[in-house]
This record gives sequence, C-alpha cells and structure tokens, in this order.
Amino acid sequence: MSNAQNRPIAILGISAYYHDSAAALVVDGQIIAAAQEERFTRKKHDPDFPAEAIRYCLQEAQLQLSDIIHVCFYDKPLIKFERLIETYLAYAPAGFLSFVKAIPVWLKEKLYLKKTLRRELAALGKMKENELPPLMFTEHHQSHAASAFFPSPFEKAAVMCLDGVGEWATSSVWLGEGNKLTPQWDINFPHSLGLLYSAFTYYTGFKVNSGEYKLMGLAPYGSPKYVDLILDNLIDIKDDGSFRLDMSYFNYATGLTMTNEKFHRLFNGEPRARESEVSQKEMDIARSIQVVTEDIVLKLARSVQKELGVDKLCLAGGVALNCVSNGRLLREGPFSEIWVQPAAGDAGGALGAALAIWHQYLDKPRTVLPGDSMKGSYLGPRFSDKEIKTYLDSVGAKYQRIDDAELMPKLAQVMADENVVGWFAGRMEFGPRALGGRSIIGDPRSAKMQSVMNLKIKYRESFRPFAPAIKADKVGEWFQHKAVSPYMLMVAPVAEDKRIPMTAEQEKLFGIAKLNVPRSQIPAVTHVDYSARIQTVHPETNPRFYHLLDEFEKLTGCPVSINTSFNVRGEPIVNTPEDAFRCFMRCEMDYLVLENFLLAKPDQPVWERNDNWQNEFELD
Repeated sequence: MSNAQNRPIAILGISAYYHDSAAALVVDGQIIAAAQEERFTRKKHDPDFPAEAIRYCLQEAQLQLSDIIHVCFYDKPLIKFERLIETYLAYAPAGFLSFVKAIPVWLKEKLYLKKTLRRELAALGKMKENELPPLMFTEHHQSHAASAFFPSPFEKAAVMCLDGVGEWATSSVWLGEGNKLTPQWDINFPHSLGLLYSAFTYYTGFKVNSGEYKLMGLAPYGSPKYVDLILDNLIDIKDDGSFRLDMSYFNYATGLTMTNEKFHRLFNGEPRARESEVSQKEMDIARSIQVVTEDIVLKLARSVQKELGVDKLCLAGGVALNCVSNGRLLREGPFSEIWVQPAAGDAGGALGAALAIWHQYLDKPRTVLPGDSMKGSYLGPRFSDKEIKTYLDSVGAKYQRIDDAELMPKLAQVMADENVVGWFAGRMEFGPRALGGRSIIGDPRSAKMQSVMNLKIKYRESFRPFAPAIKADKVGEWFQHKAVSPYMLMVAPVAEDKRIPMTAEQEKLFGIAKLNVPRSQIPAVTHVDYSARIQTVHPETNPRFYHLLDEFEKLTGCPVSINTSFNVRGEPIVNTPEDAFRCFMRCEMDYLVLENFLLAKPDQPVWERNDNWQNEFELD
C-alpha cells in the first residue's frame, strides 16, 4: 500500500432489494461503467444484490473490489423502516395482512441491510468482511438528485426528483451549483405523484413499476373526460403545484393493492383484468391522469423557477421517465434547458450514490462537459469480434463479416425494403431505453411497421408506439423541437410539413381505430396526436448508428429510423451476442447485426431448442 496516495479513487454505487438493482463505478470523478442486474440474470427488474453488475463494472475498470475506496448504497433502510412502522401505526388496524407479509422480510433482511451487503460483497470479492472498503449510505432522493445534476451540462440548475417514495420523500427540490447540492423542500409519503400514476397503472390492468409507460402510450387514444373527477375527489392541487391525496381512495399505504373499492366505485368498475381487451374507458382514464400529471409537473416547475431564479432544470425519479410530460415542460415551462438522467428510476440511484460520495462527501470539484458526462449512457458491456465469431461458430450460425463502409449502405437498403433488423453494437445502454446499442430498427416510413413489430417481433399490444432515432442535426427539420434529446426522454410534435392531414371521415374515429391512419411521412413513429418520442443520435457518442442513419438518409431522404429495445415482451434488453441471437431466432426478425457480422434469418439453421420466450419470461 506504499502507493496509496497515488491510487485512483474508485467509488462503487449500488441500488438493490426493491426493484431494478444496479451498480455503477466512478473513478476519479469519471463515470466508468454502470449496468442493471436484470441484463445479466435475464430476470426483468431484478431486485437482488447486483453481483453480476458489480463484477462487470470492476472488470470494465480492470479493478478488484479491494481497489475500491468507498461503497455506497442508494438509500437509508432504517429511515425507510421507520416510515413503514409509522404508516402501519397511523392506519391500524387496517393493513394487518400487509403488515404480516412485509415485517418478517424487513426483520430478516432489510433492517440489517448493512450486514447483508457486507456479507454479499465479501463473498463477491473473496475477502474477509473486515477487509472491505467502507460502506456508506445516501438518502434515496439525494441519490436521485446527484444522478440528475452532477452528470448534467449545467454549472447551476434547479433539480426536481419525482417518484413513488424513497424513505419519506416522494417529491423533492434541490439547488445544484458547482459540486454542491442543497435541499430546498419536499413532499412526503403517502402523498405521491408517482404512486398516483401507478394507482392508475394498476387500475387499467398494467403491471406497477413496469407498465407506467404503457399508460402513457395509451393516453393519446383517449379523451380527458375524467380529469374533473380526479381533481374533485382524489387530489387537491395548490397553485404552487404541491398536492395532497385523499387516501380513502387508495390502498398502497398499508394494503396489497394500489386502489380500493371506493376508487373502483368512483370509476364505475373493477380494475381491468390483465391481458384482457383495452377499452375506450381505459384510454380515457389514461389520457386523464396523464393530463393531471403534466399539470402538476408544470405548476411545480414554475414555482421552483420562481423560488430559485435559475433557468436550467435537471430531473430524476420515476416520473422523469414520463417523456410526454418532459416535452410539455420544455415547451410550456419556465426553463430554457432541461436535462433528464437517462436512468431516472432506482437503477440510476446507484450512479447518484457514487457521485454523491465523490462530490459531496469527498468535496471533489466537478468538471462540466458540453453535452453531459454520461457518454451517451453507453456504459455497459461490449464484445469483440473474436467473442462474437466464437459464439456464432459454436451454434452453426451463417454470417458475413462486412466493414462499415459496405455494411451501412447495405443495411440502409435492407431497412428500406421493410425488413426488421436487430442492431447490436458497442456498449450496452444504462437505463430503460435502447439507444442504438441494443436496438431493433426499421423503416419509419412504412405504414405497416408499427403493427408488424408489435405483434410479430415484440409480441405486445398493437397500440404501443415506437420511437424515432434521428440524426441530431436534422431534428428541427422533422419535429417541432430544437433541443437535443439523446436519451429518448422528450416527446415533441412532428413538423407541420411532414404531417398528413386527416380526412373528415378519419376525424370521427375513436380509440384504436385511429392506429391505422397514417399521420405523417414517418407513420411508424408518429403517435395519433401527431407527436413522437425523439432520440437524437450524435456522432460524438454513437458514430456507427449515426453513420447508418446518414446512409439511410442518402438512400431515402429520411434521416430517421424506428428504434425500439432489443427484446421480446417481458424479457430484459439483450446484453450478450448469445442473448441477441436467441431473441433473433425466436421471433420474426429478418436480419441481425452483431457489430460487423450480418445474419439473414433464412440462412440460419433450424432453432431446435425448447425455450419458448413466453414460458421463460413473465409478461410485463
């Protein structure tokens, strides 16, 4: 240890034991690696100790656990336990069944989380517990705030964290300046915008902590007919955006469900059964809660800007993944620029915890980079040509290896011929969105492509929208959006001159009937309200994907591709060449690109393995 003074300061951040476990590694203030555990274990939203994600992060940095200076967990379980106990006492005797289910888990595992973490870390690092680096804990919303501000391109900014609940806080506001984050105020449990949205996710028949984006995707098909019902009964919103819920309609504080019979009577029916047909009622409810959510976020943002007097905003927490709300906030809100942490949910807490130690605990200076410090969020594993070839040869796959100069024009033609392509290139993305590292791509000009991809590739509901990936320098030509959106977290209207006006007859259509009406020159990525969830592709962070879009534009005049995650329904996004090939073979995808290896489906051997994805993965 004679060179201890010259050792890099390596900090490992961990989130675990709730949902979306992850690990992140920061070395001398630089974000080196970050990944969710689900990508390695193939278990969607895996909540377990992120052993594989940690191993990857250490491997990427060529470090051992013994080289780590600090390990930091993303929230404080003792404070969370305090909230749990106080809540049960406040609602007693209601919630007894939930209490009986939750408390043994806490007493056995979560209350003694420090001991559990040390045991897991020691086993992973093959170390004695007394040899481990110091273990520290940040508060949940502190982790969110750190993940939002410290990697952002802003020297000074307001920070809003909106989610379900951390320890107590459900909404919090911070002021970020230099390497400092100063808390301003918060809203505490049980009054939660995230849990309100999740309650409607549950009521409309989607899975909580997974299906919220489905609710958002369903909203454009409905009308906001339930807004007044929500405002008159469920929530009291003040002029400054602060709010209180009427908890007599909800069951999440102490129950095993999100809503109760009083809620169901208010909306005239029981929750939709999962996998049953989505009706116009669910579409209208989705639109209504989306409008309410956006209005709250706008009011909060205006209050925050007025209080803090800054014109930049950073966002994190699960609500920050509501890209429709983010787009409206950018267009109508008081901030000139908004930056959203791409891993805005709990997974990003691992990164925030590590950055909080570096900047706040160690008081290290912060370097603000022009774009941001996230490296495009391409922070996961990559694979060499040798590794890919070895695997493909082992399964008898038929392939061509083609250099980029030939491959990209060839792929552009493949896409223009309405083929669906699995695209596996570079490092895997950190966060819930595929950003051109582990993506399925196709021609957005195709009127049939949205339905084809949903039903034959993704095996999911036909209404689910796809996102356009567009060359960053062309976004203003195709969308009413002048800012960058590298993480697919902004929704914006399609440019007027790219739209296809509806006929009088088409205007009369309702709900899913609207789906098959082309709305623009890129119908596969245009929502029924003429909007789109944009990803701007940058040559600095993803030169190969940009190159492909450039070749597609040369061929078609369109600098846009469909971009959806490389997985089937219920499956985590693929991580390895094996994951990608297996997914490719088990669905109706036409081509697969593994770095510079091109595979055509008709050329491949018969897939004889008895591993149906529907049996392997729980449907989300």
